Amino acid sequence: MAVKVEEALEIIYKNISSKSIKILPIEQSLGLVLAEDIIAKHNLPPFDNSAMDGYAVKVSDAGKCVKVENTIFAGDNSDEVLTKGNAIKIMTGAKIPQGCECIVPVEDTTESSSSVTLPQNLEEGKHIRLAGEDIKCCDQLLNKGKRLFAHQITLLASQGISHVKVYKKPHISIFASGSELKMHFENVESHQLYNTNTPTFYSRALELGCEVDFIGTSVDTLEDIKEHIKSALDSDLIITSGGVSVGDADFTKEAFGAFGYDIFFDKIEIKPGKPTTVGKIGDTVILNLPGNPLAAALNFELFGCSIIHALSGDTSKYLTTIKTKMKVDYKLKAGRRSLVPGYFDGETFNPCKKFAPGMVSPLANSNSYIMISENCGMLNKDDEVKVIPTRFIFTSCKIPDLVSGV
Repeated sequence: MAVKVEEALEIIYKNISSKSIKILPIEQSLGLVLAEDIIAKHNLPPFDNSAMDGYAVKVSDAGKCVKVENTIFAGDNSDEVLTKGNAIKIMTGAKIPQGCECIVPVEDTTESSSSVTLPQNLEEGKHIRLAGEDIKCCDQLLNKGKRLFAHQITLLASQGISHVKVYKKPHISIFASGSELKMHFENVESHQLYNTNTPTFYSRALELGCEVDFIGTSVDTLEDIKEHIKSALDSDLIITSGGVSVGDADFTKEAFGAFGYDIFFDKIEIKPGKPTTVGKIGDTVILNLPGNPLAAALNFELFGCSIIHALSGDTSKYLTTIKTKMKVDYKLKAGRRSLVPGYFDGETFNPCKKFAPGMVSPLANSNSYIMISENCGMLNKDDEVKVIPTRFIFTSCKIPDLVSGV
């Protein structure tokens, strides 16, 4: 019996979790997911310092001409003490001297050889960056399960943290099955096709931060498919396409069954891609996708991406949507949950005018898709829909409602 999309996703999130961890230099951890909480070790700034090139002064000296005898540069370990009637020239980032009440920027003063005239209005604390105003010692900076982007690396570097614990990248193995398939670097006969699914999955898995192995293309025999499975069982996830329907040459599920395949579900109430199958052999997750290129790619985006996010350790692992409006009227046959590719221009979603499960061109012309309710037979121009992007990652820490046309 086919499961609903929500049931399939719930099964994925319930049965799949992050893998082992390793310690890496922060420069090599970009794009990976933290496997530990990060607590601040130091205040930032570590000391009160000047936000401007200017003069350290007393507020009571406003409007006066005061003496200037010393200069403090950034990096100086100065023990200067500021007294009334005097100013100390100071550079941006330099430590504030004892007794300083505010900083006056150079451009707000009138300078002479050994003195400076201050403006009439001075404000206590002006242009002084206080110790700990950005980060306080013992603040929790980053949570376990946070993906590291460039600005998280900035936080780590600001605390002198050189290495972090991260979850290893998901290890993916990919192969296709079909005697009619040839790779793009091979010659095809008139009765054969180029294998487009494997390069698609390979590229998308790399984009999603995985380590990917291409196992090859098996012919439609039980023995050959078993050999490919055996070569991939050290992976976190095996992705196949083709051979999961009910044809005479569809041996994929039988071949996996020889290795103790625990199938979570093997049919989904979705169009295209009903025979999409997910399960496990030991700790290795198996995703069997349909052979038709568009059906395989769209179901990879929905279920494959969800599996990869679950394996990554990212707490923000749930696919989520961007609300927008339909650019045109769109009519479809109600009765089954439908995936519709199209283009989101930032303001509206325009579904592909022509697409079918066996096509590849709609993929190149799309940057997103919508999932339309089985009860919906018409979306009108300007109706609100929920776009799921495919050209960038957009996820949430909570399970959202992905369905449009409800």
